[in-house]
Amino acid sequence: MATLNIYLTFNGNCREAFDFYKSVFGGEYLYIGNFGEMPPVEGKETSEKDNNKIMHVSLPISKETTLMGSDTREAVVPYFNAGNNFSISINAESKEEAEKLFNGLSAGGQVTMPMGDTFWGAYFGMFTDKFGINWMVNYDDPAKMQQHS
Repeated sequence: MATLNIYLTFNGNCREAFDFYKSVFGGEYLYIGNFGEMPPVEGKETSEKDNNKIMHVSLPISKETTLMGSDTREAVVPYFNAGNNFSISINAESKEEAEKLFNGLSAGGQVTMPMGDTFWGAYFGMFTDKFGINWMVNYDDPAKMQQHS
């Protein structure tokens, strides 16, 4: 069965926020990376201003729960809305489960990133459902994850 976690979005202060959360919860980051570390994607180049912003951070809270987050990029800032800057992240156990959950929950909503293979080795997609809730669906294929470690 899939697991659910909260994914927080910040307007440039993700590192500060997660350092604070880490000081309270303890533990170590599973991953923390900047936009400048991403491989280039034609038509979606990262601006100098965004290079040091957090692309993704993961902080385990318990065996079952991970707090995740990122900063917004310059092009997305006009859509940033503090107080509504979170998504529910689903980590599926199979590609088929990821597809089923993505297709079911996104019905009648707005797909912002169709399901597809990513540079970090996951099968991933994002959408806002018909009720205005932001979702991310992720499947970490063990075979692909070994290739990216």
